[in-house]
Amino acid sequence: MAGHSKWANIKHRKGAADAKKGKITTRLVKEITIAAKMGGGDVASNPRLRLAVEKARDNNVPKDNVERAIKRGTGELEGVDYIELRFEGYGIAGAGIIVDCLTDNNIRTVAEVRHAFNKYGGNMGTDGCVSFQFKHCGQLIFSPENNEDALMEAALDVGADDVITHDDGSFEVITTPAAFLEVKSSLEERGFVSEMSEVIMKPDVETELTGEDAEKMHRLLDAIESLDDVQDVYTNAVMAE
Repeated sequence: MAGHSKWANIKHRKGAADAKKGKITTRLVKEITIAAKMGGGDVASNPRLRLAVEKARDNNVPKDNVERAIKRGTGELEGVDYIELRFEGYGIAGAGIIVDCLTDNNIRTVAEVRHAFNKYGGNMGTDGCVSFQFKHCGQLIFSPENNEDALMEAALDVGADDVITHDDGSFEVITTPAAFLEVKSSLEERGFVSEMSEVIMKPDVETELTGEDAEKMHRLLDAIESLDDVQDVYTNAVMAE
């Protein structure tokens, strides 16, 4: 299955993520805390916690930070009581945006997210206004250096749903959220190491933005992502880097 060119966008996202390691650590610790609160502190029996701990390991979050976050979630240590919020809205040219947050003050978070949308040309919508255009799934991105036939055979053999070949030669492996970690681990055992891997909200149809629209959309997304309570931002906009 062919797809749009992704490699430049993926490398840009990876670089941007590497530049925000401090913020990523904070977000991962919050996710570990609420995952432990919702499903208990046993990684083996709590898939959400297992995924958060795995991601923390991949981002070199210190083990002590992870263990304290789990204990705060289970109540063994005193900590902040986070709640989950999801916002949906529209960006430049009507592109869909989903914003997932963890917060200890929902009034503050609602105000900050709405302000970011309004200030940078977006429009916050109602629950469900854009999420129907996205699919919750696991995504692994592999560089063009991999052998297409070998990767496709291995991915489908270990339980992936689909393998997408992009115009620039990169590969995208899609899984169910439940199968994500098993597929990722199995592919690594076979020598296929992804450049980026995460459980995401993947758009069914992408909206391509260029020129001034792309610049405006970048500013809007950057403003939303910079908010302390924001965990993840998803969009169906595709922009030249």
